[in-house]
Amino acid sequence: MNPRWIAFFKLVALLIVVTVLILLFPPAHELAAMAARDLRYLWWLVLLLALAVWLIWGLGRKKK
Repeated sequence: MNPRWIAFFKLVALLIVVTVLILLFPPAHELAAMAARDLRYLWWLVLLLALAVWLIWGLGRKKK
């Protein structure tokens, strides 16, 4: 499979997981809404998203 397709599927999976978590856990939705209203909470949301991206793309890679 083409690496671009793999990256696309990983991105879609990440978006689906985030959507399901927001639907299942209303506090996650409240956190996102609060972060949009108050910028001092925004960096927590950015760190959580960066951790998710690192776990999906960076953790499974083999070192060269």
